Amino acid sequence: MTTDTRIEDWDGYSAGLRERGKEFTALHPELMKGFAALNRGAASAQHLDAKTREFIALAVAVTTRCQGCIDAHARKAKAAGATKAEIAEALGVAVALNAGAALTYSLHVLDAVDGTGQG
Repeated sequence: MTTDTRIEDWDGYSAGLRERGKEFTALHPELMKGFAALNRGAASAQHLDAKTREFIALAVAVTTRCQGCIDAHARKAKAAGATKAEIAEALGVAVALNAGAALTYSLHVLDAVDGTGQG
């Protein structure tokens, strides 16, 4: 049994982003040229294959909560041959990292509590 947990129409969402992106490009073309150059540089393959880069991109997209990034890189990961199981494993790293970040910042809270009211 497959349960549909989609909260958005991803194809429609993607099309909408592309349209707004065209508008933004017209308003700020130099910024978008720079963004495109940055993406081309990140996509150049010397040591990591395309699938591995997309696993990293998806994990970062989750940790930064970027829906547009999730959309783009889920498509690219599938095109690079990534399976759902492989993607899930990569996302497990993102989940663990977020938990680790919460733990680390919890320790900062304890430091702040210990330092509050001193001096």
